[in-house]
Amino acid sequence: MKYKHIIYLLIALVTPMLAYAAGDMQAIFEKGNQQYAKGNYKEAMADYQQILQTGYQSVPVYFNMGNASFKNGDIPSAIYYYEKAHKLSPGDDDVNFNIQFANLRTTDKIDIAPEFFLLKWWKGFILMFSGTTLAVWSILFILLASVALITYMFTYSVTIKKASFYSTFILFVIGLFFIFVGNRQVNYFDTHHQAIIFSGAVTVKSGPANAAKSLFLIHEGTKVDVLENNNSWTKIRLPNGNEGWIVASDAKEI
Repeated sequence: MKYKHIIYLLIALVTPMLAYAAGDMQAIFEKGNQQYAKGNYKEAMADYQQILQTGYQSVPVYFNMGNASFKNGDIPSAIYYYEKAHKLSPGDDDVNFNIQFANLRTTDKIDIAPEFFLLKWWKGFILMFSGTTLAVWSILFILLASVALITYMFTYSVTIKKASFYSTFILFVIGLFFIFVGNRQVNYFDTHHQAIIFSGAVTVKSGPANAAKSLFLIHEGTKVDVLENNNSWTKIRLPNGNEGWIVASDAKEI
């Protein structure tokens, strides 16, 4: 009983603090939006950054930070924050449009290597919805399956019993499917590490050393896949399949 009282006390203390913190961040976010509307993009970025420094992640904050960076002429940062928003909500049309629009302002125009159509379709499918949406749908269908199961157990009508039995099975399978898709989305982002180039021009080397052979140049704003880290060097791959090593500080991982 003693421990239970302590837990209740902690909950009573922490809950108002969390509510206050959420309200405080909302106020900062609104302040940033007001600065953005006035054209004060640096001030807006400072407000959004204040929120992000707390560790809070949000599509609207990342998206607005990307917009403010773009308006301020910082294309690499704009793409970086748009990509951060994309990881949270891959199917967001506004985010995806702004990523494409910002990429028009980059120097490198790299063709994407051909991809097997089934893999391309599957990747597009698992990235169609946000993780939050998939979680909500999976919970919703599991709950509906539970309601159908309860109906099956307690009804005396043969017709309703039969309908609820099949409904339980179908709803449960759909719920599990959304859980599976959510898991694949998380796995995709966990295994596909990417970064944005922030230096003006970067020489890609054949190995993790300054003395290694220079392969090609890439420029700020280019998105690369991160394959490996070796001390102060990072092995990258471009969308066209070209690989090489760059100094780790020349890129910022998404």
